Amino acid sequence: MRVAEPTAQSVAEAARLLRDGQLVAFPTETVYGLGGDATNDRAVAAIFEAKGRPQFNPLISHVLDATEAQKFVCWTPTAEKLAARFWPGPLTLVLPRSPGSPISLLATAGLDTVAIRAPSHPVAQALIRAAGRPIAAPSANRSGAVSPTRAEHVAESLGERVPLILDGGPCLVGVESTVLDLTGTTPTLLRPGGATREAIEAVVGPIAVSDALPSGDSARKSPGQLESHYAPARPVRLGAISVGADEGLLAFGPTVPQGAMLTYNLSPSGDLGEAAANLFAMMRTLDRPGIGRIAVMPIPETGLGLAINDRLRRAAADDGSRRGR
Repeated sequence: MRVAEPTAQSVAEAARLLRDGQLVAFPTETVYGLGGDATNDRAVAAIFEAKGRPQFNPLISHVLDATEAQKFVCWTPTAEKLAARFWPGPLTLVLPRSPGSPISLLATAGLDTVAIRAPSHPVAQALIRAAGRPIAAPSANRSGAVSPTRAEHVAESLGERVPLILDGGPCLVGVESTVLDLTGTTPTLLRPGGATREAIEAVVGPIAVSDALPSGDSARKSPGQLESHYAPARPVRLGAISVGADEGLLAFGPTVPQGAMLTYNLSPSGDLGEAAANLFAMMRTLDRPGIGRIAVMPIPETGLGLAINDRLRRAAADDGSRRGR
């Protein structure tokens, strides 16, 4: 781990690390973010792993401005009004993923929505510009720890888990961004934060408020709430050690049972980081007409395996009839 002042050289180094799939902590006006390439599944998996005890919650993708955002999400007139007023700044918008959007499915927890914002901190802006890609970044701290507003907070919490920390001084806002869901008929507040409800309503009129306002990093459509993730249409059977001819197999490791209609291996080498990176994309590929059920081989309950199994249990809805065979 290295802490560096945000010079042109250190920002260029940070951008190179991001393009190489590594992590960088950087300041925003809200809190310090633990950044990875939002289009790189392995980099996104590394974010969850570095934070510890991970849950695959949607991560906010950070971009330069509204023009850049439109490469990744389906833009709306309401989004345009809000971006004109609050961007760059502490407002995250949840919008439908655009066709062909390169944002990692792991970064969106498998959902067809993307949480996106343009930070105003000059170091964040410089890093996004130098990296040339959206940066997925939750708060740069271990899971359950207080959100970091100084570089030393990041160093204390993450240590060697992040190769480089750009020290931009204390964060001016000091609380996370406000998250507003624009996918329904009425904008809905998912997480209160740096942009006030009153200021938002002055732009778009009355907004709705989620039934259960969040705390911490838990999430639904964004950091903020926790139950709604991508759920396959096919039933899911966990702990599969054999497979039926009508099943699609989500395999793990070098030894794979034969006989499935279609097989995808999360990681032939048994690497949990690789498995996490592939999880949502492979699950979607197996969730197709003609496949009666998705069978999933056992995944170790360690490291990222905890998060993978949590997601798989949700997909299976704890239906005992879908378990081992």
